[in-house]
Order: sequence, then structure tokens, then C-alpha cells
Amino acid sequence: MNFKPFKSLLRREVHRFLKVAVQTVVTPLINSSLYLLIFGISLGKSIHVEGGGSYLAFLIPGLVMMACLNNSFQNSSSSIVGSKFGGDLEDFKAAPLTPQNLIWAYSLGALFRGLIVGLLTFAVGQIFFCVSEGQLLPIHNVFVLFLFLVIGSFSFAQLGICVAFWAKSFDQLSAVSGFILLPLIYLGGVFYSIGNLHPFWQAVSRANPLLYLINGVREGILGHSDVDLGVAFAVAFMGFLVTYGFAYYSLKRGSYLRW
Repeated sequence: MNFKPFKSLLRREVHRFLKVAVQTVVTPLINSSLYLLIFGISLGKSIHVEGGGSYLAFLIPGLVMMACLNNSFQNSSSSIVGSKFGGDLEDFKAAPLTPQNLIWAYSLGALFRGLIVGLLTFAVGQIFFCVSEGQLLPIHNVFVLFLFLVIGSFSFAQLGICVAFWAKSFDQLSAVSGFILLPLIYLGGVFYSIGNLHPFWQAVSRANPLLYLINGVREGILGHSDVDLGVAFAVAFMGFLVTYGFAYYSLKRGSYLRW
């Protein structure tokens, strides 16, 4: 790995989203706060949670993972699409950067943004939980929590690389995000437990790989989830490998970059 140009690209990616922190960090945080206020506080008292506990506590891990995944995807995909139409991406042909350099630089930059927004979402959730329940929400297992946040962020960052090389416009990028990724996240158990579903819809939900990422974070924070932790990790890690393979293929076969 060429570390100097790799570090330069990574630094550029981090500085890029920090320069517009109101759009990249504050706006997602406001959206998560509205979810917490409307669903967690206003409606949470009337919603039954499988296994007991408050609905607000159930909701917080899902929102943390949703914020992390969304922002990781948006960071890598928007950066590459912007570089494509700005002509910057072609400059990488002359730079001493390999496809692996590009994948990891974009993925780490997306990871930083995803973790920042995810952790801030958790902090806001703690405030809502403290006001509602009179105490902070304890973290059951910090290692499991960060493990799934990191794997999920990397996977969605690499997915963003694939989609960005395929997309011919920002409209196509927004279409993938709005019509495919967001429904998968919402149907992955952010707002409900699959234990409350009909057995047929439980089987459908288990075919959604995002269910395992979201429940991995829920296991890390609450200590219980709808799926086995070992199965969740296996599916999450397999998703990471698949998205890395697609990202590498996209860079090797992309019309803008050829190695």
C-alpha cells in the first residue's frame, strides 16, 4: 500500500464532509431526534416491546445503526459521483494509488462520518432516555456494538462505491438510496421486533441482511435481539466481503479508472 497518497486521499475525504458539517452531521442528527421524539417519546408508551423494556430503549440502537449506514453510503457515493462529474476522478490514473488504496481511503472516510453521526445519535438518544426514564441507557457490550457499527459502515461505504461508479447522475444515486436502501433499512427491524410479525413475514425479514446488522447493534446495547449473535456476525461479515468484491470490481472495470 502506498501510504502517503493513501493518507492524503483519506485526509481529503474527512475534510470534505467536515467542511459542510451542517449538511453531513447536523441534518441527520435532527432527523434522528425527530424519530426519537415522535416514536420514542410520543408513541412509545403505547407500544409493547417483545421481552419487556421500553420502546424508546428498543428504538435507540436501530436509529444509531440507521444513521451510521446512511451516512457511510452517502459519504463514499456522493464523493465519487462528484469527482466523476468534476473531472477529479480521472486524475487518480496518474496517482500512485491502487484500487485497494481507493477502496480503503473512501471506506475509512465514510466510516469516520458514519461513526460520528451514529455516536451523536446515541448521545441524543441518551438524553431522551434520561428525561423519559430518569436514568441513562447502559451499554451491554461495547465491543459488540463497535464491531457491528464498523462492519456495517464499511459494507455500506463499499456499496456506495459500487453504486457511484454505476450511476450516471445524482438522480440515479438518489433513486438507489431512496427506493432500495432506505426500505431495506426500515424493514430491517429499526422500528419493530420481528417477533411481533406473522411467521411468513418473519421469514421474509430474515432474508434482509440489514436485519442482522441492526440486531447486532441492539445486542451490543441492550444485550438481546431478534437473531442469534453468531448468525448476525456471520451474515454481516459475509456482506462485508461481498461489497468489497463488488467495489474492487467496479474500480477495475469502471469507465473512469482502469488498472
